[in-house]
Amino acid sequence: MAAPRRDTRGIVDASGLFARVQFRRRTPAVPLRPYVEHYWLIDWDLSEPYATHVVPHPCVNLVFQRYADRPGFGEVTGAGRQLFAQKLTGRGRVCGVQFRPGGFRPFTPERPATDWTDRRLPLATVFGTGETAGAVPGPEAAVPGAEPEAAAPAVETDAVAAASEPPDAAAAVLEPEDEDARVAALDAFLVPRLRAGPHTLAQAGLAMALADRIRTDRTIRRVADFAAAEGLSVRALQRLFAGYVGVSPKWMLLRYRCTRPWSVPRPTRTSTGPRSPPSWATAIRPI
Repeated sequence: MAAPRRDTRGIVDASGLFARVQFRRRTPAVPLRPYVEHYWLIDWDLSEPYATHVVPHPCVNLVFQRYADRPGFGEVTGAGRQLFAQKLTGRGRVCGVQFRPGGFRPFTPERPATDWTDRRLPLATVFGTGETAGAVPGPEAAVPGAEPEAAAPAVETDAVAAASEPPDAAAAVLEPEDEDARVAALDAFLVPRLRAGPHTLAQAGLAMALADRIRTDRTIRRVADFAAAEGLSVRALQRLFAGYVGVSPKWMLLRYRCTRPWSVPRPTRTSTGPRSPPSWATAIRPI
């Protein structure tokens, strides 16, 4: 069994964050490992606010959160294409699931991954409630990325989340003080929702393999060459990524070819005196 990765790629000022919070990664249950990169757990108790910033990986996260001024709740965050910022205050806890790029689709087989891109949605919007959370999807498309027409997404509000979230899901994950119990609760939430049929599982496997190649093989520089090497047209590759990853292969290629994406850029001095704020557009430069 491979241990969760230990690098801090994507976390801006990781040392500053880790000095203020307890951060751990954990391995999911065996049936989930092909699709889930790792679980990530954070606890904090701060005397003063702290803002954390993350350059997102092109993947979906399922996040259960509890802050001092509000009850626990869960949400799904799609692949993000902008710098993510979160202000931490007082006491709080987060239990998150980072899916592999392409790995979330087997849990919501009737919806393309682009439905979640750049969005933060209540659990009920993504998984449904009651019987709908475990409903069997309709026939799957025979073409990569082609899907049946999806229903319009629900209103994205905390009121909707509180009223229709799967019963006690957030409490089951967030309330245990024992870390192993939190991990077990994440397993218990996800395993019954792994409900895709053979076609979706096969396409998800292909998407995950191709996304992993883009992430790890730095000789890949052009989408057209990569598609040809994999026996796909550029259009077929784009459709596969739209349906299963949520971002285009070109965007992912640029994301993983950044020169300095993991540290805070230095402020620049202007001609009039004070230093200007850092520019993320210049700090993250594709090569």
